[in-house]
Amino acid sequence: MTSKPRSPGGTHQHPRPVQHPHAATVVGTAPAPHDHTFRMQFTSTPRGARLARRLAAHRLDEWGIPYGTPEHEAIVLIVAELTSNAVRHGHVPGRDFRLRLHVTPRPRTVRVEVTDARTERVPPRPAAVRAPGGEDTGGRGLLLVAGLASRWDWHPRPDGPGKTVWAECAMEAP
Repeated sequence: MTSKPRSPGGTHQHPRPVQHPHAATVVGTAPAPHDHTFRMQFTSTPRGARLARRLAAHRLDEWGIPYGTPEHEAIVLIVAELTSNAVRHGHVPGRDFRLRLHVTPRPRTVRVEVTDARTERVPPRPAAVRAPGGEDTGGRGLLLVAGLASRWDWHPRPDGPGKTVWAECAMEAP
């Protein structure tokens, strides 16, 4: 169900994104009906990571990946882990992190990208991720991402200092 108003001519008008007080910047404009890309910059705080997760969940639902489905839950958990890692391990004072979600139609794949500004701390490559010991208090996030995503990795940020950690989830056709 949706409570979005319709325009007088019966065509759906996509509103421009509203700036949230804890989001740093909205990048781009409102998506076209066929464009399934979401980009936003967030403050590098736990609150920014929570907001990123909530907005990603809402956007996935709008794109036809409904709340409560296994696909939705897996992608939102990946967003939560990657944004949390960006805040915890990629934080640079005064710098934000970016989230990008993109859905490709054929094959239907959701790509999550989280970019932070910290260059010297990088995650292990997928083949090097190991389960932490029983006494370890961390180190399970990327293991979870590896289990939920079809594939994942990271690369240096091309437009400045930092890195982008990405994960892709291949999905069945709707």
